[in-house]
Amino acid sequence: MSEFKDQVVLVTGSSRGIGAAIARGFASDGAKVVINHFEDADGAREVVTQIGGQTLAIEADVEDASQVSAMVEQVLETWGRVDVLVCNAGICPFYDFLEMPEAVWDRTLDVNLKGVFLVSQMVARHMTERSGGGRIVATGSISSMVGGTQQAHYCASKAGINLLIKSMALSLAPHQITCNAVLPGTVETDINRDALSDADLRARLAAGTPLQRLGQPDDLVGAVKFLASQTASWITGSLLVVDGGATSTLQ
Repeated sequence: MSEFKDQVVLVTGSSRGIGAAIARGFASDGAKVVINHFEDADGAREVVTQIGGQTLAIEADVEDASQVSAMVEQVLETWGRVDVLVCNAGICPFYDFLEMPEAVWDRTLDVNLKGVFLVSQMVARHMTERSGGGRIVATGSISSMVGGTQQAHYCASKAGINLLIKSMALSLAPHQITCNAVLPGTVETDINRDALSDADLRARLAAGTPLQRLGQPDDLVGAVKFLASQTASWITGSLLVVDGGATSTLQ
């Protein structure tokens, strides 16, 4: 039997892409999975249908404290606890630095970084009250370590996650709550579909990856489940790069 059987796993931004793959991965091990989405009810329903079993779809904008609070309360009313939190919700509207509207900067930082703070804080409060420990895993990015010509806002938000996770790890360690992040390389998802429609860019990114291919959402599932497992019980404040080797070479 999987150690995740009957555990409650909340995955933000899980109506598609990496989040949906992570949700399916935990569900395949018997977990009760919460599918969080924002304005994507169709996508959430599709993931629920794919998973079957015990799932709960909740719409909530992770940058809005009142919506996050309502989401967490709904999960607790339904299943009584949260064992694993995966903070995956994120956006990346591509803009050149000189042309980026302030509103786009604010929204990106609010969803990508503030969202991790709000959801983690509210779930961690529950975990500490329950006194059973817990696991928090955030989806970061290798863009937290390298720049992007149209991603100044996104890179800044993901860099913030790195230090937020490390700080959370220190604060929550006395409660046996581990906090870690996975840092994907270029993964084929909706967030970068338009950019990757450029054949030359796709070829260049694949060629610059030692494993010679772009990532797929399922490539992140094993890393997240590992960090959420008992096997990783002595790992906290860590950043696990999952990028096909892209950040290991300058060649």
